[in-house]
Formats: sequence, structure tokens, C-alpha cells
Amino acid sequence: MPANLSPEYKRAEQAFRAAREPGERLDCLKEMLRTIPKHKGTEHIQADIKSRIKQLGDELIEPRRGPARGGSAHSVHREGAAQIGLIGPPNSGKSSLHAILTGSRAEIGPFPYTTRVPLPGMLPFEDIAFQLLDLPPMSAAHTEPWMAGVLQTVDAVWLVVDLADPACAEHLLVIRTELAQRKITLTDRWPGLNAAPESAPASQAEPDQARGVEEVPDPFRIQLPALLIANKHDLDPDPEEVRVFEELTDIRYPAIATSTLTGHGLDELARFVFQALGMVRVYTKLPGRPAERVRPFAVRRGDTVLDVARLVHQDVARTLKFARLWGSGAFDGQQVGPEHRVADGDIVELHAR
Repeated sequence: MPANLSPEYKRAEQAFRAAREPGERLDCLKEMLRTIPKHKGTEHIQADIKSRIKQLGDELIEPRRGPARGGSAHSVHREGAAQIGLIGPPNSGKSSLHAILTGSRAEIGPFPYTTRVPLPGMLPFEDIAFQLLDLPPMSAAHTEPWMAGVLQTVDAVWLVVDLADPACAEHLLVIRTELAQRKITLTDRWPGLNAAPESAPASQAEPDQARGVEEVPDPFRIQLPALLIANKHDLDPDPEEVRVFEELTDIRYPAIATSTLTGHGLDELARFVFQALGMVRVYTKLPGRPAERVRPFAVRRGDTVLDVARLVHQDVARTLKFARLWGSGAFDGQQVGPEHRVADGDIVELHAR
């Protein structure tokens, strides 16, 4: 059955995918439910939207009820230039890695399932920082049901494995299966490392699409860029281990070998995230004031002056007329429009109407 998706629904779905805060996502879900075509072909999507509205609503109400039921403990306020989730099997060293990179007080123990709730920490990189979420381990025996909701809003994941564990390949396949059941696919494609694939010609389109029949996309199915962290490198430093692991699992995620004991590979992690996510740092200045390269706004490659203005304040974005640019422009102080793309290190001076 053709979906006949309205422009209003498509805008609401796009806003939902971009939203990160629970309240904003709840508003988007309600708008999606209001605007989705009501027919048999969308019944499963309608049911999923209603279920997620209830779940998010309960999380937002929970703080008023006190901590007894614990639902609000799984909601993490987003901070920093990007949010990265740390996932992996039990005793892979996630918490040790999180603690040494962020200075957090992650509970570390020789027994599995020490981590029970999301633990945020900040990973510094030059003049910005990334938020790392230490998440509970995943296994065939147990995976926290709320983790899918947390992973829906992260920008990427670090998949931490212990290559010295004979069952590490089996653990990874279990994790992929658990995530797939929750509509989450891990991918080796990172926006800053892989160019977006070109659209297929009309002759190669799916038959229904070629006939103009629009299927209902699942707004909750996502792909997350993944970095494989071969942890505990000090226990098994053979560089061939990663290659063997890839052969066993038929997976080709970008990989970095690390050790929290020797420090091996730790300096590579933040730089990888910056480059692989295609991050761009933009500095702002007031008219008539000297430029100060402190506290940049972090956007993505291809983002515009208007995107920077939105981070400054919605009112600034709404009234933005033009900007003056220092850095990647043809000359210092060049006047550019709101749709001008910014580059790393640019300084912008925003002018409103």
C-alpha cells in the first residue's frame, strides 16, 4: 500500500532523527503520530511511535516521582562536541578505558556487569571535548533493555573487545545480533572518512520506487559508525590478532589497539573521533572586538554559518542576515550569507537583522 507520506510527517521524522534531548524527541514523536497517514500500511509504525511516546513520557515524569523506580537514571544530558557510546562484552575493559580517558570514577571490578547505568565522562581533544558513555556489558545472557534508547541518540560507538579472550569473536556476533533485534546496525562507514554514496540511477531503483510507490521508512532503524578497540594490548601485542579477528567475524570496522596499563593507542582515540566524524571547530566574535580562539562551536563538515548561529541561540539564527568570516574566506572579514559552509578554524562574526 502506498504510504503517501505528507511533507509535515517527513519534516517531523527528520527533526526526530536530529533531536538528542528527551523532551525534544517527545515533541517530534507526537508530531509524527499526528501527521502520519492512518491506514493499514502504517499501523506497525503508529504502534511503535505510541510505545516510544509512552516510554519517553515516563522518563520525563520520573524525576517528579523520586528515584525509587529508577527510570530517569538512564537518561544522560548531552554535552560536548559529540556523544560516543562504549559497548562490549563483560570484562572487556570498557570501564578502565573510560576511567583513564575521562578521569571518571567508573566502578571497575574483576567480575562482570559492574556497570549498571550509563556513566558519562568528557574526553578532551585540543580545545573541545567528546562525551563518552560507559554502558553496561552486552551478552547472550543479559542485555539491559533500556540501552537501545540510549544508543538511539549517540553519534557513534566504540566496540571494546579483549582479543586475548578466546570467545571474543563469538561475543561480537552476539552483540551485533542483540543490536539488530533493537533496530541498530553497526557500520564501518564514518561521515568524515567515507564519502556519501551517489544516488542510484532510476533504472537501478527498487521496483516499487521506480513505479512511484513510496514505502513507509522505519524512523527508528539506525546505523551507528563503529570503532573496534582491541583492548588489553599489553596482554596480547601480536598485530596479526586484529586481522585474524576480522577474518573470524567478517567485519572490517576501523580498529585501534589500546592498553590502559601501558597507554598504547590511547592518544589516537580522540583524534580519530574528530577526523572520522568530520568535526569542524568554529569560533565567534563580536563586532569591533578582537577574535579569541577559545570555546569553539563544534559542527560537521558541510555545515553552514546558519548551523553555527543555531548553536549560539535560536533567536540569532532566526534573525541572521549575514556574517563576516576570517579563515577559509577569500579575504579576512569577507561578508558571507547564512548558507556559506564553514571550515575548521574559521572565525565568524554574526550580524542579525
